[in-house]
Amino acid sequence: MTDFIQDTTNSAAAGFDDRSLAALGEGQIAYVKPISSDEVRRIFPQAPELAPGLALFALLSASGSPILLTDSRDTAIANAWAHDLQTVSLN
Repeated sequence: MTDFIQDTTNSAAAGFDDRSLAALGEGQIAYVKPISSDEVRRIFPQAPELAPGLALFALLSASGSPILLTDSRDTAIANAWAHDLQTVSLN
């Protein structure tokens, strides 16, 4: 039975390309990711220069597009809920 489940999973995953996988959950799911201010420019290229070593939180769409940068996890979650997005945390 395990082999059948594994084969089914592999067959289903084979039907998705990178773009399709990135779009899963788009408009429905957002990710809350703790980041350091040192990483901000990589995710939010338009962000101003920040003091190094700050603990921040990024809210990202299901495809990884940046939505919000904040110093509060609760603010990130509240913003997602205000836009009817379910949140998932990334560590």
